[in-house]
Amino acid sequence: MSGSEATLDRRAARGAAKRRRARRGQAIAAISSVVVLGGLAALILTSPGWPDVRDTFFSWSAFKDSFPDVLSAFWLDIKLFVTVEIAVLILGLLVALVRTSATAALFPVRLLAVVFVDLFRGIPTILLVYLVGFGIPALELSGLPTDPLVLGGIALTLSYGAYVAEVYRAGIASVHRSQRDAALAVGLTEGQALRHVILPQAVRRVGPPLLNDFIALQKDVALVSILGVVEAFRQAQIFASSTFNYTPLLGAALLYLCVTVPLARMLDRLGTGASGLTV
Repeated sequence: MSGSEATLDRRAARGAAKRRRARRGQAIAAISSVVVLGGLAALILTSPGWPDVRDTFFSWSAFKDSFPDVLSAFWLDIKLFVTVEIAVLILGLLVALVRTSATAALFPVRLLAVVFVDLFRGIPTILLVYLVGFGIPALELSGLPTDPLVLGGIALTLSYGAYVAEVYRAGIASVHRSQRDAALAVGLTEGQALRHVILPQAVRRVGPPLLNDFIALQKDVALVSILGVVEAFRQAQIFASSTFNYTPLLGAALLYLCVTVPLARMLDRLGTGASGLTV
């Protein structure tokens, strides 16, 4: 047998062994999953209170009656989420650019940017929704918005704008100074270097943490319900309070999962480069 044939045989043997190990690992994972999940299911289904839980949280008739209205209200969540996210991306980038600027004349603006981040990142989002949603109308000033949906969107924008500003700032700071120096050396101005060299690299680097904030924002959109906005969570609450059945809340939770789970898988791909589910 020649040396090349022996090498091919060894590679084939290693490949076959690797495939066997992979199949054995998959079989073990499948069996352990069935055992664990089956055990949990058996524990829940045989518990004394399961019939009451089933009727209260998993009533098919209540789900069927309430889901169309909850789904219709959920579109309001989606529209608010998209609008607020666009505003957050713009506001966060502006604040980050101000904070990373070294121009002496912009010191007062940088100070305001620091105060903005410290203030709105430090206040709980639900408390900020209360303060903006009920505080601004109480001023009774002409020209200020009074629509609870708009006020809730403003509160979410302020809160998440502070978080996203720090994400952007971290991305900008992660770009090595040599990139800026190289851009200036080839004739670009400071503004052109920032726009064409630094920002594109910074945005690519902070993609996963930005998407993580998007997932959190999509869930926190439900906080506007405390201002009286009838979105999915509030609509489910109305059904639950009128029928004393909490299945509509489960329907609302499923709708949120339909958005957050795909976003989470996108985050896995961006963060790990994996082509499948990461665990």
